[in-house]
Amino acid sequence: MINDLWYKNAIIYSLSVATYMDANGDGIGDFQGLLRRLDYLQGMGVSALWLMPFQPSPYKDAGYDIADYYNVDPRYGTLGDFVEFTRGCKQRGMRVLIDLVVNHTSNEHPWFQEACRDPQSKYREWYVWSKKKPKGAALGVVFPGVQKSTWDYEKTAKAYYFHRFYEFQPDLNTAHPEVQAEILKIMGFWLQLGVDGFRMDAVPFVIAKKGADLARPREEYDMLRHFSEFLTWRKSGAIILGEANVVPDTDLKYFGDSGERLQMMFNFDVNQHLFFALASGDSGPLIKAMEDTKPRPATAQWGLFLRNHDELDLGRLNEKQRQAVFTAFGPDKDMQLYQRGIRRRLAPMLQGDRRRLELAYSLMMTLPGTPVVRYGDEIGMGDDLSLPERNCARTPMQWSTEPNAGFTKSAKPILPVISEGAYSFQHVNVAAQRRDPNSLLNWMERMIRMRKEVPEIGWGDFSFVATRTPQVLAMRYDWRNNSVLCMHNLGADPKEVRISVSADGEASSTLVNLLSEDHSYPEKNGRHRILLEPYGYRWFRIGGLDYLLKRSAF
Repeated sequence: MINDLWYKNAIIYSLSVATYMDANGDGIGDFQGLLRRLDYLQGMGVSALWLMPFQPSPYKDAGYDIADYYNVDPRYGTLGDFVEFTRGCKQRGMRVLIDLVVNHTSNEHPWFQEACRDPQSKYREWYVWSKKKPKGAALGVVFPGVQKSTWDYEKTAKAYYFHRFYEFQPDLNTAHPEVQAEILKIMGFWLQLGVDGFRMDAVPFVIAKKGADLARPREEYDMLRHFSEFLTWRKSGAIILGEANVVPDTDLKYFGDSGERLQMMFNFDVNQHLFFALASGDSGPLIKAMEDTKPRPATAQWGLFLRNHDELDLGRLNEKQRQAVFTAFGPDKDMQLYQRGIRRRLAPMLQGDRRRLELAYSLMMTLPGTPVVRYGDEIGMGDDLSLPERNCARTPMQWSTEPNAGFTKSAKPILPVISEGAYSFQHVNVAAQRRDPNSLLNWMERMIRMRKEVPEIGWGDFSFVATRTPQVLAMRYDWRNNSVLCMHNLGADPKEVRISVSADGEASSTLVNLLSEDHSYPEKNGRHRILLEPYGYRWFRIGGLDYLLKRSAF
């Protein structure tokens, strides 16, 4: 049982070990390097680290093509280094989540190799096969324009194998009892080494029954309950954060009616409509997305994000909305990917405009759920569109103005460091921003600290306050007789709004600004007049702080 529900009011920080910090100078990030940066992460206020895959891999898909689930890739260190890292996190009060990539393996995994060689091997049934190429092989590809089929021929096995993703990632037959038992074994192994939970990759595909005879995959949601029961039995407080880009009508099937399946899921619906709101200045569709995803068990929580390691998927928007986001944030073809998304980082999408960056992060931290920050976004890192597919937004962390941004002493980093233009490491790096009290990094640290001091957002019920303009989004949270009001101006024009709010049955209440001394006092009619500058935002506590009321009388 998860007694404290720590994830309800946390800050999660995602990173790739390979591109974060290199300690041994071979050009590849490692756990010893990450260990050196734990004080930086603790100082920022991070509650939990989410690591992208670090297990042995041919690295054809950034490590998501795993060849051994029970080890650390030698490029990143040893299992001992990993345990030292998890203990370092525990000493600093940070939890560790790791990617659980069990929808598929690498085609170089010993399981698949043996399945191909020996038709009588038990591993043959661990994958999905067909003697003939199924008719719908071109349907359901995850990477349109890059991937041509979901079935490919394996010469040694003399059969076609199913792969929802790239051809070098054969799907596991996750409906098979032995495969499910192996997944539990994998989870148990890493829990024993200090992990506090998992970000489960591609959840809808993991729980789908697969086969050439199926017209469409059939989801087996109870598999998630099976995983979750094992997890909470083995370690109190451990969670699964699911990557499930599904329509809101199916959310409860993933959470479970009483939260017995997934503890957390990423809110892709809100993410996509948030970017439409940023592009159009219209909060209406975003409000609907939040209302559509509001039903969830009391113990469940949404993960909110702006950008992650993949493309910004816009598949849930209608054609007009999607084109508006493309026009605003990814107008060129090389900025787009898979016919559905944008592959840029947040800062260049918003043209490096500090006002818009602050607005976007303020929104992420005040919408209902738990914020998930992508490494480098705290300093406004850019992207390298000359790199293929998603790698453009996966460049090494920019620590300083030293060669290769202080990431490595090697002349050849695993991916090129951004070294030209406005987002080069000479202009955008941690060292410079730590010395600048007005930097984006220091602003982020203050916002993270304040977000953790406003548990109403993570725990409370939310409602919308009428502003009479779609350009201004106003949300109220109520929890344990405390209330907060968060307001955001999505547009480039200043807006004055008049609102009425009350606390504890009072006709009107003072609005105490949590970010500055700009408090708001009600007029005689009980209404507040609040002027929001272009892309402005306010975090108010409703009522409280009696000294402010007394001071206003003088």
